[in-house]
Amino acid sequence: MELIDTLYSGNAWKVRLLCGYLGVPITRRTVSIVDGDLNTAEFQAINPMRQVPVLKTAEGAWLAESAAILWYLAAGTSFLPAQKTSQAAIISWLSFEQTKHMPNLSMPRLLVTLRRTTTVDDPKIIAWRQAGIEALKIMEAQLETRPYMIGATPTIADVALYPYTSMAAQGGYDLAVFPYINEWLARMESLPGYTSLLAGSAMRTR
Repeated sequence: MELIDTLYSGNAWKVRLLCGYLGVPITRRTVSIVDGDLNTAEFQAINPMRQVPVLKTAEGAWLAESAAILWYLAAGTSFLPAQKTSQAAIISWLSFEQTKHMPNLSMPRLLVTLRRTTTVDDPKIIAWRQAGIEALKIMEAQLETRPYMIGATPTIADVALYPYTSMAAQGGYDLAVFPYINEWLARMESLPGYTSLLAGSAMRTR
């Protein structure tokens, strides 16, 4: 299987994390947004939405959107339990991650640390951070009563929520006030097969 991603993409990191946990080998092709690689005719034929990550599946089809890719890879494994109630809970957290969590954590990181076009005290960054803190409070309350997001073992809900949570400090977040989240982050990082964002480095600073 082949994964097309960008170097610092948190959404693509989710896929590589799960592949590491599952021991699934993938070939990684890293492209550049700055160089316009997502706007080429070749890439548009692969993914008309012109976003990463994109996975070429074992069946030879290209699959887009991180949640869909995680679901595909986890099918038949402990990261996607067979119980309908567990799967419904996972869908709920995947939706939470895309709507309330990821936008509010990823945008401050993107603008403050990656693009360096603003600072942590910019009013827009503060507004994103305030909304993100509310999302983190929801996670903190959930993790107070269980080691992983839906129970005793990790699922793709945890994989989806891990990257942007772990990198939140790059957008000015202080994770020290979330002890259960920090314990959960440590558990995710201690799982066999854990894969860092950049080979040989730990991007997280908290």
